[in-house]
Amino acid sequence: MSTGIESFGAYIPITRLPHSVIAKKGVKAGGSEKAVAWADEDAITMAVAAGANCLRDLDRSQIDILIFASTSFSFAEKQGASIVAKALDLGTNIKTVDIGGSLRAGTLALQQAIDSVLAGSARKVLVLAADCRMAPPHSSLETNLGDGAAAFLVGSDSVIAELQHSASHANDMMDIWRRQGDTFVHSWEDRFVNLHGFQETAQAAIASLFEQTGSTAADYTRVCLYAPDARNHAGLAKSMGFATEQLQNPLFGQLGNTGTAFAPMQLIAALQQAAQDDSILVVNYGDGADAISFKVLAPATAYLPVRRGVDFHLKRRRIIDSYDKYLSARNLTPSEYPELDDQGISATVQFRNRDENLSLQGQVCNHCGTHQFPKGRVCVRCGTRDHWSAVTYAGMGARVLTYTFDAFYPSPEPPTVATLVEVTLADGSVGPRIHMQFADATASDMRTGLEVEFTLRVIHRAGKRPNYFWKCLPIGETA
Repeated sequence: MSTGIESFGAYIPITRLPHSVIAKKGVKAGGSEKAVAWADEDAITMAVAAGANCLRDLDRSQIDILIFASTSFSFAEKQGASIVAKALDLGTNIKTVDIGGSLRAGTLALQQAIDSVLAGSARKVLVLAADCRMAPPHSSLETNLGDGAAAFLVGSDSVIAELQHSASHANDMMDIWRRQGDTFVHSWEDRFVNLHGFQETAQAAIASLFEQTGSTAADYTRVCLYAPDARNHAGLAKSMGFATEQLQNPLFGQLGNTGTAFAPMQLIAALQQAAQDDSILVVNYGDGADAISFKVLAPATAYLPVRRGVDFHLKRRRIIDSYDKYLSARNLTPSEYPELDDQGISATVQFRNRDENLSLQGQVCNHCGTHQFPKGRVCVRCGTRDHWSAVTYAGMGARVLTYTFDAFYPSPEPPTVATLVEVTLADGSVGPRIHMQFADATASDMRTGLEVEFTLRVIHRAGKRPNYFWKCLPIGETA
């Protein structure tokens, strides 16, 4: 029985920040850019979107572990994986694990997931890698960093790609770091870091794998290389003998370096193009390096419905034409008064509403079949009390009944669009009506009757912490 990747999913924010806008030169047609999470997105919302795409049309009841890899968790002390598990409606009988502190966390999580299934301690493991890292404005590092998420379902049924071999090389140096409380990523002098950190360490991991397996560079169909930038990517490939046609596109100038999701996202792109018996090499870096080889057992289309992968998300683009809008979205602009720092929303209220807020869970009346959101005790149609079954609407569609524009609600691009949507149930019948904001939209995008789907976003930051709820996007606009 083979063990490996059964499914995958990606998420890339729709917003793009051109490098020319960073340089205050306006939008340059066809120029380089990077993907940026907007004001209502973070590592958790991106992980939920990638995870939902990965699990589309699959049974979630067999997932025993969720592993979330990131260096930009929303909380220093509160598990991100537990929030993601609730948003993905994975139930309560599941282990949730955060892995952080290194840009290698994505591949470390993937290897841990495969080990867990091989050991028999889990039937299936969902692995998520997401990062939303910030560099100092106008720094050389700023143009290289991008935002995004990758997800994998690991198991022993309908395996697409089986892990063959892995090798690691440990190395400790102060190359890239962020201290507790820091907003921005720090880096040491580029030439020293890239030579003695990235290049030498990645080369050592690849050489170790070659020696372990007796393979050479020519034995791999596709090669997914982590690199801090395009120049070092080309340098590593040349030094190890990889041909240009073997290299998976690292998407510099389109996506940017997405941290823990960078190498995993290249792996997703490779899997979507791979044929049976292809061999894929993944090299990741961060406080050491990993070199991992996979054998493709079947093309992705053999077992999976069409997945919204890297190419799908790269085609979804909304250009940010003002650097000031970006600074506002990332809360980097000076304000007249300091942000209120208090306890925020009552933890008791959040606990009571966690099903509605994080899972978008409502209820259906067992007497007359009426769907209702938010939950209540009395059915609005037949008056029956306390006779309900829970229903989760996050994976369903809806249509816009009405909308309004709010110019006063804080937004880097006012007005905020508020809608009333009517859920379309799985059988095509009408579900509840829900008030929610429209994400990534402008006034010109709106019309009644618009078909939408749901995405988890940051609704506000009361208490200087992210508070999550669901928003809507046009069908096909979110993973």
